[in-house]
Amino acid sequence: MTADIAPIAWTGDALRLVDQTLLPARLVHRDVTEVDDLVDAIRRLVVRGAPALGVAGALGVVLALRQAERENWDAATLDSAISRIREARPTAVNLASGVDRVRPFVKKGAEAVLTEALALLDEDIEGNRAIGRHGADWLAARLGDRPLRLLTHCNAGALATAGWGTALGVVRELHMRNRVEVVYADETRPLLQGSRLTAWELEQLGVAYYVQPDGAAASTILRGHVDAAIVGADRIAANGDTANKIGTVGIALACAAAGIPFVVAAPWSTIDPATADGTQIPIEQRDSAEVLSYAGDPVAPPGARAHNPAFDVTPARLVTALATETGVLEVAAGRTPALSL
Repeated sequence: MTADIAPIAWTGDALRLVDQTLLPARLVHRDVTEVDDLVDAIRRLVVRGAPALGVAGALGVVLALRQAERENWDAATLDSAISRIREARPTAVNLASGVDRVRPFVKKGAEAVLTEALALLDEDIEGNRAIGRHGADWLAARLGDRPLRLLTHCNAGALATAGWGTALGVVRELHMRNRVEVVYADETRPLLQGSRLTAWELEQLGVAYYVQPDGAAASTILRGHVDAAIVGADRIAANGDTANKIGTVGIALACAAAGIPFVVAAPWSTIDPATADGTQIPIEQRDSAEVLSYAGDPVAPPGARAHNPAFDVTPARLVTALATETGVLEVAAGRTPALSL
């Protein structure tokens, strides 16, 4: 991605977001100054991706404090506003953890919260770069120091973070080392984050890629066209079960059948030690219109119902490795890892 694009930034007066609902057709920034607008932006996926949501949540507390001062909110109203930000999307644990990180500073005022939120933003970028290095090193050691054919699902690039990427951060690092032959980017139904966002980022980076239908992923893997799959995560349970964009678990199953690595790239903040396993991860159900219509036109019979889970859970036994900012954890065959901070 070009260096001058920041997916999420603080202007001094507002939270500035790249509107990801308009990509790749238009690159538009939205300045958010009020809590309701931020909650709406989170729910409509103007800002999305677990690490980005963590930063947005932390900076959202600054917005809440400034709005409280402008509008003379009482303490209960302020607390409710902060909680609405925290709970805007239930699956991505980083949103809650970002809010929780700065909440203890609320009594010290907006500037104290802002300082901590900006520290989180900087840490996310540096942590993502470290994830990229560790993941690239591990893949090179596992697969040989050669150009790799990679598959990814949804968007776990700069747009999903504060500005570098987790799964695509690994791809970026490999590309810098001239070790990427091609990336298969799943389109990622129903909102096409792969074809709209990942392909756009790969285009910006000059990485060779194909956009493919989600339904082609297993075949592409089993036909021997892929050396490894790399995905991000929205929440990782204590036992290593991983929630990611719907369609991920099928990729993991195909990788297991083909005997190739299935790598999850995520910061430690995405690991939720309070969630014992994947059965306890809440799965967001999104609007039926995302499945039953396209560009506003119906694509199903009147009265059709939609099952539209935003995420699925990949069992830890299918995860070959977890790339974090501190290194790579390998998952032994037949065992699930006990993850601890």
